[in-house]
Amino acid sequence: MCAEKIQRIIQASILGIIMGLAGSGMIAAAFILQFLMMILLVVAGLTGFCPGLIILKKIFPACQCEEKDEQ
Repeated sequence: MCAEKIQRIIQASILGIIMGLAGSGMIAAAFILQFLMMILLVVAGLTGFCPGLIILKKIFPACQCEEKDEQ
C-alpha cells in the first residue's frame, strides 16, 4: 500500500466516525470535526500542503503515479 491510498482510507474512516457521532446525537462534536476536516482539505487543495501525507510518506512509499509527477 502507498501513502496516498492510506490517507484516503483514513479520511474515509474519519468521515464515518463523524457520521456515527451525528447519528448518536453528538451533533456539536460532529460539526466541529467536519469543519476541521473541511479546512484541512481546502488548505491541501489550494496549497498542496498536507501534514498527514507528509508523515505517511515517511512511513510508507509514495504511489507510483506520484513519483513520476515529482520527477
